[in-house]
Amino acid sequence: MRRLRIFLVHVGRRQPLLNVTPPLGIMYLAAYIRSKFDVDIRLFNQKLDNTPNDECVRMIRDFNPDVVGLSVMTPNAHALPYLTGQIRRALPGALIVLGGPHISACGASSLDGNEADAAVVGEGELVFEQLLRARYDGGSLADVPGLIHRSAAGEIVENPGSIPPLDDLDALPFPAYDLINLPAYWKRQPFSLIPRLNYAAVFSSRGCPFHCIYCHRIFGERFRAHSAGRILDEIAHYRKTYGVKNIEVYDDIFNLDRKRVVDFSDGMKRRGISCGLVFPNGLRTDTLDEATIDALVEAGMYYSSFPLESGSPRIQKVMGKNLNIPRFMKNLEYAVSRRVFSYGFVMFGFPTETEEDITMTIDAACSSKLHVASFFTLTPFPNTRVHGIAMEKFPERMSRINYDDVYYADAKINLTEVSDDLLYYYQRMVYRKFFLDPTRIARIMKDYPNPLLLLKFLPAMILRASKGLFS
Repeated sequence: MRRLRIFLVHVGRRQPLLNVTPPLGIMYLAAYIRSKFDVDIRLFNQKLDNTPNDECVRMIRDFNPDVVGLSVMTPNAHALPYLTGQIRRALPGALIVLGGPHISACGASSLDGNEADAAVVGEGELVFEQLLRARYDGGSLADVPGLIHRSAAGEIVENPGSIPPLDDLDALPFPAYDLINLPAYWKRQPFSLIPRLNYAAVFSSRGCPFHCIYCHRIFGERFRAHSAGRILDEIAHYRKTYGVKNIEVYDDIFNLDRKRVVDFSDGMKRRGISCGLVFPNGLRTDTLDEATIDALVEAGMYYSSFPLESGSPRIQKVMGKNLNIPRFMKNLEYAVSRRVFSYGFVMFGFPTETEEDITMTIDAACSSKLHVASFFTLTPFPNTRVHGIAMEKFPERMSRINYDDVYYADAKINLTEVSDDLLYYYQRMVYRKFFLDPTRIARIMKDYPNPLLLLKFLPAMILRASKGLFS
């Protein structure tokens, strides 16, 4: 096979104050592909500088790639018709491939209305490898299991079968941090609520065995993880090579395997890796214990999200998370006592949710030891279980939903048993009740790494606290 040129793009524009993080999906893909082929690869994150679509196309054209890969999330998928059309006009012979969460959610329909040639569902490394071999080594795209592509006649075809996800994650090379400008991300908002953070991001596991109805489930239900030793090697590499001072861990459920967590934490101390640990995507709080929290704190954890979602035991069953709320409260309180800054995820808008359920959630959040919290509206994204429930129960409401550039806190869809006015009233009220608590304000000022930087988030808080008033 001849040497290939590949241009991978993380598609989308960011809204003010929203995070922009290293594009780990295409970074993993680039690292894997260059370990298998003789390639020139360029990575580009459109969100980093909010690069206009035309400028993005110009950069792709100037690189003159054989393959263009576009990774996209559903709120940014509206850009695909224009982007793929302009890329096709600039590079008629290029292979345009779609990937990312939107493709995994929408499947074959993700090729509707745009000019991409193929789409990869789920984890991309193994499928993309076979796609390249089929296209450039004498094979056929029709031979790649599970690949979605256009036939010679232009019809959208979904190949039978699938390629099993990779079991041994340690076999993957480190994400291609050498292909991005990491310090540029230190000037942007990271996933956590800590502006100007010097950090690298990691995924230490894939998959989650729980069954939350709102979850994307891109990585599947089977939990697969890097070994503790591999995570330590990766962090040590980033410390030495890039001088990072913090690690943001993006796992869906980092603490599922308690032994791995303890081995990792012990290894951080044993190897003398001095690095702050930040868990912005959260830890499954009701499965923690004091010994595990102690181990993580001693390893460097000083910030974590703690996803409550709902304070109603009934809604916990409806959503499929089945969180043990008293245990959540107990472990949260202990983590905060160890000076871990806590950020809560709370959601309203579940099917069958009543006013009583909503007030239970508000009471739980406001009585908790959380330092700060976001109170989101449940958004039924495609290919989630709640999307199917909403389509069945509320087809008229779902017909009005627009995912373009939607953000969880701003979504205005109501799947509950209460009126829109009442739902948005409670969402406005909870911000006042939660954040105007004097004891909470005092704890925030004491424990937040740099309290003055919190002023940056004031406009977003005002916007959320006024939800529904002006529309």
